[in-house]
Amino acid sequence: MSASLPGNRDLPASQYNLNTYWGRVRQSAEIADPRTLFISSAELEKAKILISLYKQGHVHSITPEFWRAKKIVDSTLHPDTGQPVFLPFRMSCFVISNLIVTAGMLTPGLGTTGTLLWQITNQSLNVAINSANANKSTSLSTSTLVKSYFLAVSASCTVALGLNALVPRLKRLSPSTKTILTRLVPFAAVASAGALNVFLMRGEEIRRGIDVFPSLNDEENTQLAKDHKANESLGKSKKAATLAVGETALSRVLNATPIMVIPPLILVRLQRMEWLKTRPRMVLPVNLGLILTTSIFALPLALAAFPQRQTIQAGKLEKEIADQVGENGMVEFNRGI
Repeated sequence: MSASLPGNRDLPASQYNLNTYWGRVRQSAEIADPRTLFISSAELEKAKILISLYKQGHVHSITPEFWRAKKIVDSTLHPDTGQPVFLPFRMSCFVISNLIVTAGMLTPGLGTTGTLLWQITNQSLNVAINSANANKSTSLSTSTLVKSYFLAVSASCTVALGLNALVPRLKRLSPSTKTILTRLVPFAAVASAGALNVFLMRGEEIRRGIDVFPSLNDEENTQLAKDHKANESLGKSKKAATLAVGETALSRVLNATPIMVIPPLILVRLQRMEWLKTRPRMVLPVNLGLILTTSIFALPLALAAFPQRQTIQAGKLEKEIADQVGENGMVEFNRGI
């Protein structure tokens, strides 16, 4: 993201009001815009130069070109490292990367082998996305990464297979209710394992803490820019890390809910219609269309649930942090996505 580029001048966070939910939705839609995947290396470099010139005080006006450059940078670069996030794991590619996997998990009549394979594939993708977009101020060892992966896979497969075995034994339920519950089993597996995946993958952040910075006003940012200084970290906070990881886990559940619930319920109704009964080959494209449409709208809504650059009262964090800025002082940190 643009925060990682050289220069001490503070950038406007967004052209939208990030203090409101709908402002964050519009900003999230910008970050998740698939069109940024087609930006060339030359265009990315041009965008980085423009943002850097602004941060160094050489560009003073904010133009449509500036906002386009910031959109490119924010959707491509990691905010902590300044390096491009691997393309399939960017938020702008989230819908495309998850489309086939989600369709596979929601395929009606999956057997044990199919359920296992799709759950493993889904958790593999989740691990990759979580790792690529995590807060990088705290490193994650390979052993922790591997351990987290296998625990998340085990959790998702256990939930999926356990519920698939349980639902048919619920004798008091009608066949139609059992069908609906069976279609919702992937949601239960994905939601529970997805949240667990975030905690496992980013557990090192909670154990060691993440960097926390003073929250500066416009005058303070201007003074830093004049002095050619950067906003220095106040230290690492475990409480901030817990908040960041917890909110990210919840946002993943919020994202999975409409994607894993709405398409299967609509498909159940459509499969009762004569049109789809006589055209069984249309089940897959209809399923893909439902998932794609829901995903496009669901992702920005889920990402916007919590601000990415989180501001919090220092008194709610460790004493060492509060002592530096005062109990009522405000600090900020990168939540990750």
